[in-house]
Amino acid sequence: MAMKFNHAQKVATAHAITDLLAAHGVDTREDLHAWLDHQDNRAALRTVKGVGPKSIDYIGNLVGRSHVAVDVHLRAFAVDAGVPDLPYDQLRAVYEEAAALLGHDKAGLEHAVWRHRSNGA
Repeated sequence: MAMKFNHAQKVATAHAITDLLAAHGVDTREDLHAWLDHQDNRAALRTVKGVGPKSIDYIGNLVGRSHVAVDVHLRAFAVDAGVPDLPYDQLRAVYEEAAALLGHDKAGLEHAVWRHRSNGA
């Protein structure tokens, strides 16, 4: 089983994403990787109920892009580090800058922080 959803809206969102990608001729991981290069395509994904910037960044990570998908764990870590509550795009930029300064891959830093926070730290 590739995905296990227990919520009807998540299933509906997954179907809507699949339908949108199929309508745009996105058939492979490589197709999706390239398709996400275009802002118009990212905007089209945002029209799907339940898809926001975090979902798009996460999907990008799944197809080999390096993004920071800011969630509750990354927000909490930032607050603990003294970073004020920022809008999604600004907080993502903070993490991306931190990754660059530390010489880390953006998605790798995101995953390390996520694992740290999700383990109850």
